[in-house]
Amino acid sequence: MNSEDSFGTLYIVATPIGNLEDITFRAVKILKQVDLIAAEDTRHSKKLLSHYEIKTNLVSCHEHNEINKTPQFITHLKNGLDIALISDAGTPSISDPGYKLVAAVAKENLSIIPVPGCSAAIAGLSVSGLPTDSF
Repeated sequence: MNSEDSFGTLYIVATPIGNLEDITFRAVKILKQVDLIAAEDTRHSKKLLSHYEIKTNLVSCHEHNEINKTPQFITHLKNGLDIALISDAGTPSISDPGYKLVAAVAKENLSIIPVPGCSAAIAGLSVSGLPTDSF
């Protein structure tokens, strides 16, 4: 996704919460195109990746190893590799690991792009009957 002379990008990719079909086309495309996927739990993430025939290399990045793996991820980005960060469900860094990696990548002035997904909060609000015109 990058030219040979550029640094890689860290994509923060939202994953489905419960239903594997609640993922965006863009998220699937990014997960297929990046060089590496950093996942909170590789065993859990393999179900999603297998469902969409995503064969990208997968490594772990969870609360117990995030600090130790961050320098390695930064090296990969500086070498031009693109990385997608995913959590078990939802958006990484939102009640999940990832914020330490994101902060370190930002400190290095490297590219970080969010890839949003479905929002359970907004979906719930849409069927609540509550007024949302001044939300």
